Amino acid sequence: MSFETPDDRKYNESHEWALRDGGTVRVGISDFAQDELGDVVFVELPDVGEAVTQGEAFGVIESIKAVSDLYAPVSGEVTAVNEALFDAPEQVNEDPFGDGWMLEIELSDEAELDELLSAGDYADQVA
Repeated sequence: MSFETPDDRKYNESHEWALRDGGTVRVGISDFAQDELGDVVFVELPDVGEAVTQGEAFGVIESIKAVSDLYAPVSGEVTAVNEALFDAPEQVNEDPFGDGWMLEIELSDEAELDELLSAGDYADQVA
């Protein structure tokens, strides 16, 4: 099975994606991850203003199959949270790269983006 892996973002080995827009990075989970999880029923995210650290858990995603931690692809301060997911967590399944985004982070260290996987490398990892 082939999964969507947009080239415009970088990926964590733990299946989160990072899309840079100026000094902000939007974060979500990959198409592969949402497929592995199955139907998402709950998402727990940090509050705006909280600090997150690259590689450390920032929240939890729960599906009918499993509960998994979500890991920050970059460090910084949370500037936005997709509150629509609290009422409609299924958006993670329906549109993982669009409406299913999770949070935005004010990037504190640009070099961290270079540590993430390219779309091609990530696609090879999940193949």
